[in-house]
Amino acid sequence: MSAKAISEQTGKEFLYKHICTSAAVQNRFRYANVTAETDWGRLTQEHPWLLTESLVVKPDQLIKRRGKLGLVGINLDLQGVQDWLKTHLMRETTVGKAKGVLKNFLIEPFVPHAQEEEFYLCIYATREGDHVLFHHEGGVEVGDVDTKANKLIVAVDDKLNESQVSEQLLTHVPLDKKEVLASFIVGLFNLYEDLYFTYLEINPLVVKEGGVYILDMAAKIDATADYICRPKWGDVEFPPPFGREAYPEEAYIADLDAKSGASLKLTLLNPRGRIWTMVAGGGASVVYSDTICDLGGVDELANYGEYSGAPSEQQTYDYAKTILSLMTREKHPLGKVLIIGGSIANFTNVAATFKGIVRAIKDYQSPLKEHEVTIFVRRGGPNYQEGLRVMGEVGKTTGIPIHVFGTETHMTAIVGMALGHRPIPNQPPMDAHTANFLLNASNSAVQTPAATRTASFSEPRTSNDATPAKKSKAGLPAAKATTLFRKQTKTIVWGMQTRAVQGMMDFDYVCSRDEPSVAAMVYPFTGDHKQKFYWGHKEILLPVYKNMADAMKKHPEVDVLISFASLRSAFDSTLEVMQYPQIHTIAIIAEGIPEAQTRKMIKMADEKGVTIIGPATVGGIKPGCFKIGNTGGMLDNILASKLYRPGSVAYVSRSGGMSNELNNIISRTTDGVYEGVAIGGDRYPGSTFMDHVLRYQDTPGVKMIVMLGEIGGTEEYKICHGIREGRITKPVVCWCIGTCATMFASEVQFGHAGACANQASETAVTKNQALRDAGAYVPKSFDELGDVIKKVYDELVADGTIVPAQEVPPPTVPMDYSWARELGLIRKPASFMTSICDERGQELIYAGMPITEVFKEEMGLGGVLGLLWFQRRLPRYACQFIEMCLMVTADHGPAVSGAHNTIVCARAGKDLISSLTSGLLTIGDRFGGALDAAAKQFSKAFDSGMLPMEFVNKMKKDGKLIMGIGHRVKSINNPDMRVQILKDFVKQHFPSTHLLDYALDVEKITTSKKPNLILNVDGFIGVAFVDLLRTCGGFTRDEADEFVEIGALNGIFVLGRSMGFIGHYLDQKRLKQGLYRHPWDDISYVLPEHMSM
Repeated sequence: MSAKAISEQTGKEFLYKHICTSAAVQNRFRYANVTAETDWGRLTQEHPWLLTESLVVKPDQLIKRRGKLGLVGINLDLQGVQDWLKTHLMRETTVGKAKGVLKNFLIEPFVPHAQEEEFYLCIYATREGDHVLFHHEGGVEVGDVDTKANKLIVAVDDKLNESQVSEQLLTHVPLDKKEVLASFIVGLFNLYEDLYFTYLEINPLVVKEGGVYILDMAAKIDATADYICRPKWGDVEFPPPFGREAYPEEAYIADLDAKSGASLKLTLLNPRGRIWTMVAGGGASVVYSDTICDLGGVDELANYGEYSGAPSEQQTYDYAKTILSLMTREKHPLGKVLIIGGSIANFTNVAATFKGIVRAIKDYQSPLKEHEVTIFVRRGGPNYQEGLRVMGEVGKTTGIPIHVFGTETHMTAIVGMALGHRPIPNQPPMDAHTANFLLNASNSAVQTPAATRTASFSEPRTSNDATPAKKSKAGLPAAKATTLFRKQTKTIVWGMQTRAVQGMMDFDYVCSRDEPSVAAMVYPFTGDHKQKFYWGHKEILLPVYKNMADAMKKHPEVDVLISFASLRSAFDSTLEVMQYPQIHTIAIIAEGIPEAQTRKMIKMADEKGVTIIGPATVGGIKPGCFKIGNTGGMLDNILASKLYRPGSVAYVSRSGGMSNELNNIISRTTDGVYEGVAIGGDRYPGSTFMDHVLRYQDTPGVKMIVMLGEIGGTEEYKICHGIREGRITKPVVCWCIGTCATMFASEVQFGHAGACANQASETAVTKNQALRDAGAYVPKSFDELGDVIKKVYDELVADGTIVPAQEVPPPTVPMDYSWARELGLIRKPASFMTSICDERGQELIYAGMPITEVFKEEMGLGGVLGLLWFQRRLPRYACQFIEMCLMVTADHGPAVSGAHNTIVCARAGKDLISSLTSGLLTIGDRFGGALDAAAKQFSKAFDSGMLPMEFVNKMKKDGKLIMGIGHRVKSINNPDMRVQILKDFVKQHFPSTHLLDYALDVEKITTSKKPNLILNVDGFIGVAFVDLLRTCGGFTRDEADEFVEIGALNGIFVLGRSMGFIGHYLDQKRLKQGLYRHPWDDISYVLPEHMSM
């Protein structure tokens, strides 16, 4: 959500820190917070004024009208405050319908003042601008300020000045206070704008001779502006509404949400309740809550929440296990139900998200059965059949009752089943995949109106149905287009959204468009290039531009822009787009754009005659003509909902997911959709319900209109006025979701930012009644929406307004290879196989072990190497031995060939990788690469039963060197301490050292002949590693021999010595050594042999 309430303490802290005014703001930062854990001695040390001044104490928990409720202690000393708190702190209190515990209190200095020194001040945001309300009589008895107060509207992008304030707001204020108040109000308004407040109320505001005192304050800020305001806000804590506890699980989900591009929300209403929900989609989640409450389940509804925006399997798993954990803590005598619902997804892979839920169900199968949980599932969208199949299978394998339904079942029907209000039908077998790309014409029960379809498919640019934005007279806003999309509409897509663009092209193809609707893409993070897409069976190239100016210049036919810009860049990129007169429609997909920025975009769009769809939307669709991005889902849903050709019904909705559900409902009850728009879930959508309903009213092809409104805002009342005044004459079927809100004891913020009622007129119940009274067709519940739509449609067919036509099947589109693989329709041998690492999930996995576990177990580098090289979790001593080997092989001075090569390359100006590679290339049997060879030679001799002396004699007879024996410098008299360190460790920790003992016996023989023929560090590591592999218990004999054979042991030297080579490289660079040239006196220049003779 965007507008979130903050505590009084936080609001005052913002004000005291950042207000800029000539008025003297008194008692700055003089407040103390008290809870049950407060140490009074420490509190008085931090705030010594508590001991000397008269005080006020009050709860700081978003409670309105505290004075009238007797929840303010006034003019008390510290002991009086403590006594007052004894009767209030941690006591249960009822405020309206909400019952909660008073936990958090604020103590401030008492300000003695007269009634005439109290004033009321409030600033709040609306679509048109910011309203400033001022009344000269503030305090507890201020009354109905909406009626009594002086009002001033500051339009978007306008500034407030002191003369405006004095003339329009301070008409009843004594002259001696006007200047101070005017300066304070302007300063407060600037603060309100700079810190992205959406609501700020001070009552009373006291003005005395010494300055201004803020006694009581209530405020909301736009939480989406965190990325802008964090330097000033700091870390803001948003308290829950009074009457609802803040649960750690809610904070956990909020943290997941903040770290994800998806949307994850959870509000606990009644943790002991028996009805739990796990719903996909902001709009759908509200509809399910409505239906549960309508069927009498409000007291048993445990939670509200939603997941949407294509969360990953891991994110869905984390979300699901949180809910399953909560619902299996306390038993209910009637058992519990879990409703896993959702509308028809536009772009979320249902199977992928269901895999996360299935994992969670498997993890909690025992508690779920113990608590007698029954699960009801209904979902649609990309790959939903596979998702439902997997969900049904887990029910069979775990024994948990899971009832699974798809798009053939009304979205909320499972609620009635779960609550026992309707029977659970026996489900027919479902399709195994989403491969229904061919439309079966025989299944088309409803026909298409011929006139509408023909007009839409052949409409010229100059037809009455395609009116571009008209040029307005000077000084007036430009008129907006009645028809946003035509058969010839061309668009530019901002953002590298290749999947969405391919979906649009497939839609264009089945609609029999002559050309793709996407003319180009703009992506500022790469250079100009071409991107490949499919047009039917054919591959085509689409230009991608680095900047908008080039795209607009080269594609003058484009009049629509679809923006997938992020919430941080959407504002600037949209303002840039509106500089080009050719653009008349912009769709903004991003969710979480600050409201102040959205209002500025709306203002500019109104001035330029541009229609904005969004923000926070999936877009819209005009069957047979054009679709925005992912609207309508995948091609199988496009075909199933008959969106490839126009019907007679136009709709407008806030929710993207619910718009796809409307596509489904309308296609099943009428001849289909003419046009549908999801205006977006924010408080201030770029275009409103009324904007689109009036367009539909003026479009001949539209015969009836469907509007899906929701709680929050008052836009639906404009529809009422339009019907009453005769401006809207076509039948309008309306339903506002969010009727459950009036049944909850405390305020609930639903999934959409705008879905929250701030007054009675904004509730869904009130709006539904107003629409019904105005003459709209309003069902009793969402469950009956389809029935009402069908009834109105049938009446229009009966009176001849709609003339059905025969269905014409669309062209077929081949399925993408990648999606066919996702659906399991085809198989292909992989080009690569790997068994050591998997980076695809939420967490990196080494040989089956999550990276968090690697660190939790403190496995170290040796443990990681064991996982990645040997696919085993090795014993601790083995990990230590590996790390010791890496340490002793890290370097052996600059004179050895590998280090020498590295140094020469570094001094030649080569980069790190090149220098390191030159050193590594010298590793072989003569330098460093003897580990494998030594291990093989000694193992073969030992395994064949050869005595050490026999082995030495055989190697001499064959004229072969014994690998791992001999050293240029070290000898029996000057032992290599590296070998000694390793030998001490191995003898102490290894279970058995048969091969090492054999090698040491060989050393005794070789050193008796020559003292430097010792078992060197390569040889020692080679034979000791064979002992480790054979005796640690993690490998079979064959596995141990295989690792030696494939070169794993040489890897130890390569990895260790790489550290030293890199050290030499950095050392040469740090010492700034120049190009190396070998000295002449170290080179023996000789003639060829035949010449020297």
